[in-house]
Amino acid sequence: MPSGLTSYRPAITGTTHMVSSGHWLATAAGYRILEQGGNAIDAGVAAGIVLGTVLPHWVSFGGVAPMIIHRADRGETVSIDGLGRWPSAANIEYFNSHSGGEIRSGVLQCITPGAPDAYFSALKKYGSMSFEQIVTPALELAETGFPTSISLKEALEIGTAQTTAFELRTGSGTQGAEGNIHTWPSTNSIFMPDGKVPAIGQVIFQKDLAKTFSRLIAVERSKSNKGREAALEATRDFFYKGEIAKEITDFIQSQGGLLSMADMASYRVLIEPPTTGHFRDVEIRTCGPWSQGPVNIQALQILESFDLKSMGHNSADYLHVIIEALKLSFADREAFYGDPEFVDVPINGLTSKGYAAMRHQTIDMMNAFPEMPAAGDPWPYQGDNRSGIPRSPAQKDGPLQPDTSYACTVDRWGNAFSITPSDGIYGAPIVPGLGMIASARGSQSWLDPKHASSLQPGKRPRLTPNPAMAFKNGQFWMAYGTPGGDTQCQSMVQSLLNMVEFGMNPQEAVEAPRVATFSFPSSFWPHSYYPGQAAAEARIEADVIENLKARGHKIDVWEEWTGRVGNVCAIQIDRDKGIIIGGADARREGYAMGR
Repeated sequence: MPSGLTSYRPAITGTTHMVSSGHWLATAAGYRILEQGGNAIDAGVAAGIVLGTVLPHWVSFGGVAPMIIHRADRGETVSIDGLGRWPSAANIEYFNSHSGGEIRSGVLQCITPGAPDAYFSALKKYGSMSFEQIVTPALELAETGFPTSISLKEALEIGTAQTTAFELRTGSGTQGAEGNIHTWPSTNSIFMPDGKVPAIGQVIFQKDLAKTFSRLIAVERSKSNKGREAALEATRDFFYKGEIAKEITDFIQSQGGLLSMADMASYRVLIEPPTTGHFRDVEIRTCGPWSQGPVNIQALQILESFDLKSMGHNSADYLHVIIEALKLSFADREAFYGDPEFVDVPINGLTSKGYAAMRHQTIDMMNAFPEMPAAGDPWPYQGDNRSGIPRSPAQKDGPLQPDTSYACTVDRWGNAFSITPSDGIYGAPIVPGLGMIASARGSQSWLDPKHASSLQPGKRPRLTPNPAMAFKNGQFWMAYGTPGGDTQCQSMVQSLLNMVEFGMNPQEAVEAPRVATFSFPSSFWPHSYYPGQAAAEARIEADVIENLKARGHKIDVWEEWTGRVGNVCAIQIDRDKGIIIGGADARREGYAMGR
């Protein structure tokens, strides 16, 4: 570690604006927009679209893009789901009879693309620039090319490898994602045009994606005389009701998928207040229970009853209670979380302090839960007489699924933006001529009609991507998030505790070694489950790991720095010093930039 530093990278500080994201080119794009006078929303959308260009194995313009937006001038914070819905023709019976009772990788798991409407809605309601201005960095990269990154090369090398979650934990298999990229000509022709995996640094072109951006720009220009917002709406409609929608649905249906023009035309993102909770003097704001976002709140509020500081950072006691609090929160996720338009989610009870105190009492300091604990009973904590729905799933192995990325921005006016875009090229084939997939997030549904996140026509799958923000004294304090599937909330909780409880700056906090638990059903089909299983980065002290094993945790030791625990990025406001502080996890390709 460099002399005088407490992290391998310095925290990036500034007084004007800041960007932190999962790829340096996305960070550069957001910074470029801020320097051009755009606000945090403009910059965040630009960064999100670039992530879908330079990290195509993890993000697509046609995928999902849940976001949280804070407008300082209005004192308003909202979430935009950026999450599509199951086609009207999709139902459990169809998958049982036509897909062998499986939700397989490919067009059958495609739902309506949520990201484009999220981007257009964010720009229209909270941004200041045109779509052309904010998409230009991505358009340039798609048209003139970008260097192949380490993660993209590794993803393309894996191809159709079926890496199980067990292999992921133990390191005994290829660390990759389920997918059929080598059998999808529309995808293969772009990323392996000569049939070979590109070398690191080899320039990749996304000409079709560039053409899609250009077509959208042309629509916006043609409607510019009607004003910025009207032009954005017309461009959005061209995607969902015009030629692009037809090209998407024609291809999906030609390959056996269910997405229709009617599904596209009826789609709209949901804009709503975020779900809120508190840890010490920090207010946490997350996406709603259509995502796993409230797990952050539940785990932190359970942990609030412990004297974490006196335990010591990453001590055996400290890591034990974190793992156990997460298990309790994931048990409630399994039982209750789902699309609130279809499921009555007791979110007020789940996020109440009284419920957290009750759940805290079930943690045994010397003995780990041997499996996922039973769900709690949150209904009385919101004045309801119903009872909880405990579930006891059986152990189940399954393939590791594709990942995600993240970006956050803060501007000179105090606005903030937090986004976790996702859906890369392993979920479904690229639509020929468009350079993007249609969101494959159907993989995060269940074919059990009793499950809170069961598949139903028009229903949103329960989403893993979950951006967050934190506030102090009613003022914005931090935007943060990470990729990592089911480890997202786990890494976010640990990073926030590093700052709040142990005074770390964002860079120190996101670099610190982490643990993860897998003692719950995975969010991805086929919902693998490993009772009592956990993992720790090798930087955790060996005696601490042995102590955790003695308490009943089944601990796999991962490498010292692993992207398997995500890649947390964060931007924090230090109001006492009048500065903005950015941090970007060194586990992947994330970087922060500001001035």
